[in-house]
Amino acid sequence: MNTRVRITEVAPRDGLQGEKRIVPTDRKAALVRTLNATGVDEIEVSSFVSPKWIPQLGDAAELFAMLAAEKPRGMTYSALVPNERGLDAALAVNTNARKAHRVERLIDKISVFTAASEGFSLKNTNATIEETLTRFAPVIDRAHHHGLMVRGYISCIVRCPFDGDISPVQVGDVASRLLDLGVDELDLGDTIGAATPETIEPVIMEVIDRLEGDATNPFGDPTLTLHLHDTFGHAADCVQMALDLGVRSFDSSAGGLGGCPYASTETARAPGNISTLALLEAIKAAGFTTRVDLDAMRSASEFAAGILA
Repeated sequence: MNTRVRITEVAPRDGLQGEKRIVPTDRKAALVRTLNATGVDEIEVSSFVSPKWIPQLGDAAELFAMLAAEKPRGMTYSALVPNERGLDAALAVNTNARKAHRVERLIDKISVFTAASEGFSLKNTNATIEETLTRFAPVIDRAHHHGLMVRGYISCIVRCPFDGDISPVQVGDVASRLLDLGVDELDLGDTIGAATPETIEPVIMEVIDRLEGDATNPFGDPTLTLHLHDTFGHAADCVQMALDLGVRSFDSSAGGLGGCPYASTETARAPGNISTLALLEAIKAAGFTTRVDLDAMRSASEFAAGILA
């Protein structure tokens, strides 16, 4: 049995994107540097979206430029892109890093994002699911042409704040469309933290079926990642269930930064992504291993927790 689990650290992007107070770019770079030292497999550094929609991430190119000369060997840097304009910006970052620092590829992977619910897709992307998928086709083709891996996010895999409960088949159908478009990895997002082990199991099984029965490819690389929010305290139990089903890749956020604004109320903000320390604890308790240095992650989590202070 493969006991090695991959960790993607999403604090710099998903952890910060919803914050109204703008974090200075040099502080974001310092966060990424502390995460570099932890041994996580991948860091989702930022997103090439319009600053009009997400001002917090309007400095993506500047942030990557700050990190270009010090990317650790074996580290994967990824970025979210919504469309071809976002991909153009990501490719420009790689070109500039190559010229300035002889870095073969600064950004290794780009991520596209859709949802399993029409309501959330319209609210989050101002487009239907079908429209987002049509938009992704040239992005995925061009990314592969430039040697980039592509992740496909699917939001609201269990429940949508607008459409209610989501069936596993709905998730599977979107997953199949993304696979047909050529994504290398599916990332299932429990966007509002509604999942329990009982509700997430059929979703994972449905998607594994669309992956021809395995959550890893013939080389042993994960093709299925789980992105959990801990809104109701069930995330660690969902990790256990996912591991039992063969999932070997998870997203998490140092310090538990982030959280979907649609899961919050007028008086209380919803807890964010599962914290990386909580994820590591759940993985260890289940008898699995990671590359992460626990002491370094504790330090990174302290830094992350204080970045908004």
